[in-house]
Amino acid sequence: MARKTRAAGAAAAAAAVLGGLLAGCSSDTSHAYQTDYSSHPPLHVVGYPSTGSLQTVQEAVWRLADGDTEGLAALGVDDKDADATARNWVKAFGAAAKGEVTADFYDEGSVRQVVVLYFAKSGQVKEIEARIGEDDAWGLTLAEADPAEASAKPGWAPAKPGATGSRTSGAQPGG
Repeated sequence: MARKTRAAGAAAAAAAVLGGLLAGCSSDTSHAYQTDYSSHPPLHVVGYPSTGSLQTVQEAVWRLADGDTEGLAALGVDDKDADATARNWVKAFGAAAKGEVTADFYDEGSVRQVVVLYFAKSGQVKEIEARIGEDDAWGLTLAEADPAEASAKPGWAPAKPGATGSRTSGAQPGG
C-alpha cells in the first residue's frame, strides 16, 4: 500500500511541476509584468482605479522611468500622435518617474478614467487618461504631439494627491 501512495504522490508532484512549467510558458505577459513590478518603485494609488486602468497607468509609469518611448507608445489607443506624445512624456517626466509617483484616480473607471500623476522627485504633475480602446483593451490617450502641451500642469488638479477627494460615480465624499 505504501508503494501505491508514494507512486501516486510522485505522479501528482510531477503533474504539478509540469503544469507549472506549461503555465509559465503560456504567460509571458504575466512574467514581464512581475519582472517590471519587482524592478521599479511601487506606485502609490489614491482613488478608485479599475483593474485595467491601474495596470495601464502602472505600466505607463514604468515605461516613463525606463525611457521606453516605444513601450509607452504601444499603450496608446490611437496611433496618430502616440510616438510623438511618448517621446514628449519621456523627455518631460522620465527622470522623475524613477522616484516616488502617486497616481490619483478620478471618477468611475469602467471604460475611461482620468488620472493625475504626482512625481515627488520633481514636484511635477501630469494629467493622463486611461480608457478602453477599439480592441476592448485598456490603453492611454496619447494625443499631445506638442511638447509644451505634453508637459503642461493641469489647471484643475489639486496640489497634492487626494486633496479634493478622488471620487467614484455615485459616491459622495465623507459618505
